Amino acid sequence: MFRISQHLRELAEDKLAQPDRQPPGPVVIWNLVRRCNLTCRHCYSISADKDFPGELATDEVFTVMDDLKRFHVPVLILSGGEPLLRADIFDISKRAKDMGFYVGLSTNGTMIDENNIQQIADIGYDYVGVSIDGLRETHDYFRRKQGAFDESMHGIRLCREAGIRVGMRFTITTDTAHELPALLQLMDEEGVDKFYLSHLNYAGRGNKNRKEDVHHKMTREAMDLLFDTCWEDIQAGRTREFVTGNNDADGVYLLFWVARHFPDKVEAMRARLAQWGGNSSGVNISNIDNLGNVHPDTFWWDYHLGNVRERPFSEIWRDTTDPLMAGLKSRPRPLKGRCAACRYFDICGGNTRVRAYQLSGDAWQEDPACYLDDDEIGIEAGGARLQNRPWSRKESA
Repeated sequence: MFRISQHLRELAEDKLAQPDRQPPGPVVIWNLVRRCNLTCRHCYSISADKDFPGELATDEVFTVMDDLKRFHVPVLILSGGEPLLRADIFDISKRAKDMGFYVGLSTNGTMIDENNIQQIADIGYDYVGVSIDGLRETHDYFRRKQGAFDESMHGIRLCREAGIRVGMRFTITTDTAHELPALLQLMDEEGVDKFYLSHLNYAGRGNKNRKEDVHHKMTREAMDLLFDTCWEDIQAGRTREFVTGNNDADGVYLLFWVARHFPDKVEAMRARLAQWGGNSSGVNISNIDNLGNVHPDTFWWDYHLGNVRERPFSEIWRDTTDPLMAGLKSRPRPLKGRCAACRYFDICGGNTRVRAYQLSGDAWQEDPACYLDDDEIGIEAGGARLQNRPWSRKESA
């Protein structure tokens, strides 16, 4: 995750020079249940509204939580499927809070209503993230359910009224990019605390719809809008948060934004971004799926590192006999193509490896979703490059 607000706030307060603080353990994104009441077009877990056999029982979840705590995992993001469909979700959430984890709930929002909002508030989630794919028509199209937008927005409003920190999670594609300004306006109108922009990753149902990946010009325009909006927020004294995920080139592009607006701060910002280091899959970001399989992140569901029923997460995560984990944890990573030649490797860390793998079969090839030009990253122009042409919904008809 790239924390735009944090970096720009440090810029505004002249606090870019800070000691490097590495997290004590990886963030765990935990897909506790695969069942979901929706069948979203970009779902990475390929969920459906049915029970899936073999999921971890409550006592097994608790055992894993004990290991995670001993391993100094600081954050649990409880996800799905739709986590609110799991009967013991509030038991798991309460125990996680009691153990001292930062606990987030990642939901589609349609199941938050007057019947459970008090339970959700009583848990004391540190953050509830609700996926919003665009305005009403677009959102309902992607969620494959009429009325999904209104239900999700109702859930957001209930969270806000209950004093819960709530955010909108938006996946950008060529079909949704044009609605980003309206969504930021909606964020204003609804008093939403956080906006998370996710670049489309090639996994699950999102991999099948890979042609929807927004092309480079749209990505740059979206990032410019986010940077400008965040900076205006900071100047106005607001404390909302803007973050992005799944494209670590965002850090380099922020450096370019700083160079245009605050050229005297470029050196300090570069040093700060290098401390962040970019992609953290297999290092500080991890995933446990509903069956207990461990993955380098949520988009590597076809790559199993081990299962928590057979070995503790703490052992699996430290095991570098697995070639992918050995590469992800190595510094520098064994990258190829444009990523290997990029002058900003220290900032983005080679970006998202799963995209390279899905497109080329080689996890160490260049990331095809890097939206920076060759001259910007300091390599000779005209070299071979993995690309996807822009695509729209009309072409699929």
